[in-house]
Amino acid sequence: MFALIDCNNFYASCERVFNPSLNNQPVVVLSNNDGCVIARSNEAKALGIPMGAPAFQIKQLLNKHNIHVFSSNYALYGDMSARVMNILSNFSPELEVYSIDEIFLKLEGFNLYDLTQYGWNMIDLVKRSTSIPISIGIAPTKSLAKVANKIAKKFPERTKGTYVIDTPLKVEKGLKWTKIGDVWGIGRQYQTKLQGIQVTNAWQFTQLPNEYVRKEMSIVGLRLQRDLSGIPTLDLEEVAVKKNIAVTRSFEKMYTDLEDIRERVATYASKVSLKLRKQNSCCQIAYLFLHTNKHREDLPQYANGISIKMPFETNSTMVITNAAMTGLKRIYREGYQYKKAGIIVMGLTPDTQNQLGLFYNEDPRHKVLMQTIDRLNKNCFDQVKLGAQDLSKVWKMQQNHLSKRYTTRLNELIEVKV
Repeated sequence: MFALIDCNNFYASCERVFNPSLNNQPVVVLSNNDGCVIARSNEAKALGIPMGAPAFQIKQLLNKHNIHVFSSNYALYGDMSARVMNILSNFSPELEVYSIDEIFLKLEGFNLYDLTQYGWNMIDLVKRSTSIPISIGIAPTKSLAKVANKIAKKFPERTKGTYVIDTPLKVEKGLKWTKIGDVWGIGRQYQTKLQGIQVTNAWQFTQLPNEYVRKEMSIVGLRLQRDLSGIPTLDLEEVAVKKNIAVTRSFEKMYTDLEDIRERVATYASKVSLKLRKQNSCCQIAYLFLHTNKHREDLPQYANGISIKMPFETNSTMVITNAAMTGLKRIYREGYQYKKAGIIVMGLTPDTQNQLGLFYNEDPRHKVLMQTIDRLNKNCFDQVKLGAQDLSKVWKMQQNHLSKRYTTRLNELIEVKV
């Protein structure tokens, strides 16, 4: 059996943990630079706040209903997620953290357990330890666990947060209740194609001939069909090493001056280098791109990118930043107002298997220096930077509605008045 545990309205729930006055109030969380709605409480959904809506377009609606608006606080959300996942890992040794608010547990050897009660035990412990509400779906396969989770979340009064699919009748009822567009792994393109042949729910999908599914949806669709039918096909996935790593951000405003853009690119290069070191990888190629605001049709448009080959495999912030600066000089053009840049490192190799060159090799002092800087920044909140970076800010993002980072910053700890 598999259990899928999903945190309910996770971002909004994190805000409510430290601000109980938000309970039962409409809450929305915005994306980077306070751009679009990326999370909504149930109360906000009921008021018709659409997911992905640009904040400036629904400003009147937000004000009309006194909806509480927050900027993305990933320091808080990431830490709360780690706490929830750590608690849930005690319920099974086999797990897969699927996203920041979802985790699969493999329940092998639990035949004699009351799985509904087991789910309620998880809910109770997570609630008492973190105040984060969760919903749990348990079923013979991962895809059916997704279906069970949706049922648990849709009917909380009846399920008390946990629903177990453990009989053929429950499988059939759950799949007939699930719309084809809500099936895990069915994208919009396949949804349209299946609806065109009168397949409107998950049960009808499982009844299609295997040959048709394999022809129209490849082996991936066939595996999904088998999994939904109750035949374990999709197992827990191991954490894979990324094949490329990217750091891309929109600027908080449009820039025309090269020096302003250089500072942003230097910061992105520093961040991507840190991600490389955390993965114990080095890169061989860096791709840098830069473009204007495509939504401002009244302004001249320009976009360009360039690949820079490293002289040797590296994860040094100084080497990667220097390469990014070289690339920026080549693609930058005067007379444009730039809105976004990004850097993607590719050709990743383990940092223990670097191939030595005949003429050029990395200064061995860089490795020790990077380790020292990473250690200092972990303890001092990113205070050690390159001279090309803005020394006063970590990210230049618009975050007008940012809550405190209650769990990761000493100077932002919650205050209790007694």
